[in-house]
Amino acid sequence: MGFITILGEQRVEERILSLAFYQAVRDLLPVWVLEDMRIMEVLHWEDGGKVSAYSPSEALLYALVHDHRPYAEYLLSRFREDALAMPSRNFSCCQSCAPHLSMAVRYDRVAILRRILQTLRGFPDSSWAGYINRRGCQRIEGGKTPVHLACELLRAECLILLLGHGACLRNPDSSGNTPLDLLLQLLWDSKQDLLLKRQCLDSLLLYLPGGLPFKLRDRLVEDRGPWMELLGLDLYRWLMGTSPPSLFNSSMQTLLRTLPPDRFPEALEALPLPDFLKPLALRKQL
Repeated sequence: MGFITILGEQRVEERILSLAFYQAVRDLLPVWVLEDMRIMEVLHWEDGGKVSAYSPSEALLYALVHDHRPYAEYLLSRFREDALAMPSRNFSCCQSCAPHLSMAVRYDRVAILRRILQTLRGFPDSSWAGYINRRGCQRIEGGKTPVHLACELLRAECLILLLGHGACLRNPDSSGNTPLDLLLQLLWDSKQDLLLKRQCLDSLLLYLPGGLPFKLRDRLVEDRGPWMELLGLDLYRWLMGTSPPSLFNSSMQTLLRTLPPDRFPEALEALPLPDFLKPLALRKQL
């Protein structure tokens, strides 16, 4: 009985220490304090009653939630692969998808997202592409990629960063929707946040390949009049494949294709391009 009492007290103490680490990140304590706590094996509980020390990956998730940029910078600089590795099941129920990009988009952590993408540049090309285009948790993210999530939540700055780093627009989510489908549906459903929706759509169009299939195409044909009014005649015809993109969009697509994804957005910043020609979301980043 005494052993059970001691074990119970130990578990209570471990839970308190685990909460203390979360609160320390939330309170934006200095990096050295946080790392001292993590390295001293502050434990958290996993399914089945197992306890584990916080990994750099799990610490980065806390940094993302609370926008602790110095701590995120430290973790990504010091650990890199480990910081972006899969966390335990206690932090991510889907063990096939690292959640850091989706978390950054969901909480609109633009600065940390940019730093994560910079870190990914050091990964092999195949790993990089697989990471940035990986679907999120089916239960939490609905099987959406980070680009899908940025469109759904209207995270314009996150969206342009992901697109500039080579995120794919052809991949559907688990419901068969492309990012374009999500934005078109948002425009159709409500006129709220219309400027932000159009801003996201304009950013998407800068990277949209010609002839891209999308799920809502038949609906655009059936409800031709309302969609033409909503999108404008030129854009409607372009999406239907009956006319080329505008001269501005075509020129910007050509320009953006010349920029290496591993140097975005720095390469665009270096171009002698007037600010008014840059995407609005990108202007905030540069």
